[in-house]
Amino acid sequence: MKAIGYLKSLPLTDADSLIDITVDNPAPKGRDLRVAVKAISVNPVDAKVRMRAQAGPGEPHKVLGYDAAGVVEAVGPDVTLFKVGDEVFYAGSIGRPGTNSEFHLVDERIVGRKPKSLSFAQAAAVPLTSITAWELLFDRFGVTPGNTSNKGQALLVIGGAGGVGSMMIQLARKLTGLTVIATSSRPESAEWCKKLGAHHIIDHTKPMPAQLKDIGHPEVALIAGLTGTEQHYPAIIEVIAPQGKFGLIDDPKSLDVVPIKRKSVSVHWELMFTRPLFNTPDMIEQHKLLNEVSAMIDRGDIITTAAAELSPINAANLKKAHAQIESGKTIGKLVLQGW
Repeated sequence: MKAIGYLKSLPLTDADSLIDITVDNPAPKGRDLRVAVKAISVNPVDAKVRMRAQAGPGEPHKVLGYDAAGVVEAVGPDVTLFKVGDEVFYAGSIGRPGTNSEFHLVDERIVGRKPKSLSFAQAAAVPLTSITAWELLFDRFGVTPGNTSNKGQALLVIGGAGGVGSMMIQLARKLTGLTVIATSSRPESAEWCKKLGAHHIIDHTKPMPAQLKDIGHPEVALIAGLTGTEQHYPAIIEVIAPQGKFGLIDDPKSLDVVPIKRKSVSVHWELMFTRPLFNTPDMIEQHKLLNEVSAMIDRGDIITTAAAELSPINAANLKKAHAQIESGKTIGKLVLQGW
């Protein structure tokens, strides 16, 4: 089968940074689905892993990719949730070969039913970011979905126009009573955040405390640090409310929590790969939440965040997508479809 991989971590300017390859078609075991991949999307984690992890001596190429939408083509003997022919979407596991291949194995417990109203390309944009946003908002912060009694309490989404921010804005607006404050740095990203439902937009390239005070929220109970935590941390310390919650998904070199001790602030890391990586007892929660997100999309409650599309799925187009991700100026999600 066709796939895209690499042997060594290399910059995109190197011809071997991502290459078209042929690999064996995998056989499903246990609760695995073998999915015929129709579309994929690219996330910051793809570029990060490309530069941090590589195939070992004598090992086959490393294949990246997490988001995918496709059709179940074969199932393992223990599968109960899906059957051959089902259309699915999912974000995979960082501990297994990725979705940048024609066929892909994934545990059924982290797979959802593709929204019927979306194309495969539109659906491929959704899983990783929706899981991350959902888990951070509802599992880490402890907000109850469907409970709007938290009106007046604010959520600050730092990096609102990115993939995770785009989903968090929508989920918070539809399923909570939180006042959603998103940050952006360009007119087009600010407009994107408004379209998705943010109540307020502030510029994270300018002092945030003063801007928050101007909109009537000098203190914020919940802060989602989706990008630039090292840069924004002093402002976060200043504006987070006593007994507030700070969650982050990026990779600061270090994080000194002592300055927020006096406010009794809790800090939450969110990595959506934790459940499949450690085979946690509640791993099936990702299946459930993806099905809920799928239903919300089909009801028109939220929309896909697919913003740009490339075709076909090959090394040349994947390099273009990685380059856009590495620019740090992506709005929404980049998707690739078709082989």
